[in-house]
Amino acid sequence: MDGDAEMHEQIWWVTGASSGIGAALARGLAARGARLILSGRNVAALEAVAKDCGAGTMILPFEATDYAAIPQMVQEAWDWCGRIDGLVNNAGISQRSLAIETGFSVYQKIIDVDLLAPIALTQALLPRMIAAGGGRIVAISSVAGMAGIPVRSAYCAAKHGLIGYHDAVRAENEHLGLKVLVVAPGSVRTNVSRNALNADGSVRGTSDKAIDNGLPAEVAAAQILDAVENGKREIVVAEGAEAEIPALRRSDPDALFDRMSAMVQAGYAQQMGAKR
Repeated sequence: MDGDAEMHEQIWWVTGASSGIGAALARGLAARGARLILSGRNVAALEAVAKDCGAGTMILPFEATDYAAIPQMVQEAWDWCGRIDGLVNNAGISQRSLAIETGFSVYQKIIDVDLLAPIALTQALLPRMIAAGGGRIVAISSVAGMAGIPVRSAYCAAKHGLIGYHDAVRAENEHLGLKVLVVAPGSVRTNVSRNALNADGSVRGTSDKAIDNGLPAEVAAAQILDAVENGKREIVVAEGAEAEIPALRRSDPDALFDRMSAMVQAGYAQQMGAKR
């Protein structure tokens, strides 16, 4: 793989790399010549992705919410090549339940995994990256991080927070050589809905029509990596009505709020597996 000059021989650390957007980003980075550190919990899946990526790949499995272990994971990742040029904060889980029915433990778990875990990893790695002259961070948020989407209240809370945190990190460190890209995907063909939590914290186990008909993960990954190379700070990776949501949130929030309420009134919540 010759790769693009921009990423050739760079060291990139991808979390949530065992499937979906994370795995597609790993393969895309490898195709552009990067060397990879792949993290997640599913070792067999990480090994399969690493095989696709070829030589120059390290597998570093760990539990994202094991905060006590993160400094050691950062040390191991850094020591592999003596630097890390890029970090992809991608690991996360979603939700499919009405807020009124959702247990607080679901909020705790989703915010733990989707928000606090990437913050903990970034906080541990950031001083090293800045001392080395900067680098790149890619944060995979969601269209649900830009608007309140029905049956995803916990997910929205976490993904909104992820945007705010990374925007602040960008502002504080851009002059020191750190570039931060925030990504807001819409429906991408992954297991995100199948792995989502129900109101009681159980795993949903079924997918959504919107997700099944979404963008292929490889297409989303290509758009993200192009944005990295073009120095973008924020991109929306979505089509159709989903692509309109971030724009409406800024230009006509009342129209967006009406649209979200109408989705529930039309029975959208039930279609997504929530119970009235």
